Amino acid sequence: MNTKQKKSRAQIAGIVLYMLTGAACGILIVIYMEKLEAAGMQFSSLLLFILMFLSVYAAMLIQTVIHEAGHLVFGLATGYQFVSFRIYNLMLLKKDGKLHLRRMSLAGTGGQCLMSPPDPKDGKTPVLLYNFGGAVMNLIASAIFLAASFLLPEVSFFSVFFRILALIGVVFAFMNGVPLRIGPADNDGTNALALMRSDEAVRAFRIQLKANAEAACGKRLRDMPADWFAVPDDSSMNNSMTASAGVLACGRLMDEHRFAEADELTEHLLSIESRIMPLHRCLMTCDRIFAELISGNDPDKLSTLLTEDQKKMMKTAETVPSVLRTEYAYALLAEHDTEKARKIEEKFEKTASGYPYSGELSGEKEFMQLARRLAGLTEE
Repeated sequence: MNTKQKKSRAQIAGIVLYMLTGAACGILIVIYMEKLEAAGMQFSSLLLFILMFLSVYAAMLIQTVIHEAGHLVFGLATGYQFVSFRIYNLMLLKKDGKLHLRRMSLAGTGGQCLMSPPDPKDGKTPVLLYNFGGAVMNLIASAIFLAASFLLPEVSFFSVFFRILALIGVVFAFMNGVPLRIGPADNDGTNALALMRSDEAVRAFRIQLKANAEAACGKRLRDMPADWFAVPDDSSMNNSMTASAGVLACGRLMDEHRFAEADELTEHLLSIESRIMPLHRCLMTCDRIFAELISGNDPDKLSTLLTEDQKKMMKTAETVPSVLRTEYAYALLAEHDTEKARKIEEKFEKTASGYPYSGELSGEKEFMQLARRLAGLTEE
């Protein structure tokens, strides 16, 4: 079975599971309504159903918080240090010893807890508890919610709500703990499986987290240690964690304005069999589009890069600064549409106002300035 077939089956399995979960929640709600009716209690069926429907979304939010809290708790227990905690687009970021509220969304994720890893002991870095902590916490919380539901009266709203919480928690544990790639990002189980396969993957994981911690403090990739950005050999790119090292290496070349080298390496890494995440593939292709815009600006090559799939992925990641930068440069240099570019720049500034990584923003603004200069809108 090839990689695309595996992804397709994982996506179908995910959709089926979510449909079954929705059906199970619906059955719980109907049973609850029947119990209310049997008890002779008056209620509006429509209002109650709406309340229960909203309860499912509330349960998903609560279990998302519990899941990310699991990563935090198990990370702290194994020596990791807090960097950021995000639920949907709200992020709590630690910078200069203080907590700051920022805004950032990442396609395919409802939340994310990022931490800085401890120094290795006897050459080993603890990785499994941190990665599986979210799923474990979902299961623990589900057991508690289910037990609590049986202690409440059957006609109590919280009895059915706790059972919905328990069900959603089990689903979250499965969807995150079992190695699957359903959306544009790998889940915790996939990451853990990759880490168990090689020491090189663990090193790549450490560097990825350390680079994120440095970025949270405002550093750019070009300012970080050069040995963090060694390019893995082609065979190592079949491990999703090691593949992230290749992505970082391409990003550093871009940040150093070594555009031709970045384009060459990115083209190679995207052409071989690898476990590069779909979201990273999209962002790497954005870098290739930008490199082409400021060099050859060949319409045929640009159309080859800007496929329909690429456009769809860029749409799902429309608030990522590098996507907006690429769209801005494309509007100026390929479409020669200054008004469209102006609107994209406004969107970029809106995103930048709450974005957590100031160093990354500095680099993207440099790219946009370069595009303006090439378009003849600013002086050399």
